[in-house]
Amino acid sequence: MFRNLFKNIGPATLIAAAFVGPGTVTVCTLAGANYGYSLLWALLLSIFATIILQEMAARLGLITGEGLPEILRSAISNKIIRISLIVLVLAAIAVGNTAYEAGNLSGGVLGLQTIFGEQWYFPLLLGAIAFGLLFYGNYKVLEKVLITMVVIMGASFIATAIAIGPDFQEVFKGLFTPQINSDNILTIVGLIGTTVVPYNLFLHASLVSEKWHMPSDLNAVRKDTIISVILGGLVSMAIIIAATALQGAEVSGGAALASALEPVYGSWATYVFSIGILAAGITSAITAPLAAAYVVKGCLGWKGNMKSWSFRSVWIFILVIGIVFSSIGLKPLDIIIFAQIANGLLLPIIAILLLWLVNQKLLGPFQNKIWQNIMAVIVILIAVILGAKTILKVFELV
Repeated sequence: MFRNLFKNIGPATLIAAAFVGPGTVTVCTLAGANYGYSLLWALLLSIFATIILQEMAARLGLITGEGLPEILRSAISNKIIRISLIVLVLAAIAVGNTAYEAGNLSGGVLGLQTIFGEQWYFPLLLGAIAFGLLFYGNYKVLEKVLITMVVIMGASFIATAIAIGPDFQEVFKGLFTPQINSDNILTIVGLIGTTVVPYNLFLHASLVSEKWHMPSDLNAVRKDTIISVILGGLVSMAIIIAATALQGAEVSGGAALASALEPVYGSWATYVFSIGILAAGITSAITAPLAAAYVVKGCLGWKGNMKSWSFRSVWIFILVIGIVFSSIGLKPLDIIIFAQIANGLLLPIIAILLLWLVNQKLLGPFQNKIWQNIMAVIVILIAVILGAKTILKVFELV
């Protein structure tokens, strides 16, 4: 039974690997340290929203056999709207992932440093690992490696959370009793925003179109999506639960949490949590350039597969820039701010377009049912609020 269940697990696990990155570790750590269990409901909500959006994107990829950029290019007849959307997608995904890549590598480096101490070559080492896996260009190998990393990451964070000895009554209260106020609103936005990620919609549709080719595979696609997103959500929740042990302490992020756990829970806790941070950094450092390459390929109408040099040129550029910025400790703040604004605009737009596309004749009998449309509208409202809050937050910080 379990063998058959996990046989079809794949593309969506890469999505879990992508959204549980160093940024997620940091946001969840701060959420747990500052607000205890009270914001677990925000992650539960984001898991629901992510499953709805990723299922629609994956269904489009399966039935059409194309990625989202290709579908959008063929479905939108108005030239001005089509070009404007392509420019927005390229700005949000390609430019954004270039800016975020340094953070992905730096997160992995923090995990290594906590275990082995500081070494100048750590960014190069992680960059070389990502380069080797992406350059090999074999989807099945990449999938197996990332699934393994997600399992390691999940085991590390969940083991730490269990060791903390959580108050399960408070956990359930935090999951099902929403609390929103002026103090925690930005953290709530951060928790949802770090899970419901625009570039994952593009990555998922492209990966599904590569692995599966028959409409009869839809049940496998849905199982893959639900299981993987829930797994990623549980990992994020485990980080919040682990961080509740440090309420009242000064905690700046995941690496600080790893070090802070040692006096109370022993050196093993530091190592286990650091391995989780390392895995989160490596997986995101691989999936971000991969997603950008798929987006650029689709937007510009390039042909070829993962081994084509046009495809490789995109992820190589992003990876190299990330290695350089991570090595010298440079944070391209202007680019990150621009990317956050673009992503804030892109999420609700893509969510609305997804809903429109899954109600078109191109899907035939696989169009949305009424109940799916109702849930999608709820998620779109969340996406609109999230996008607006993200843009306002950026302008407040500028």
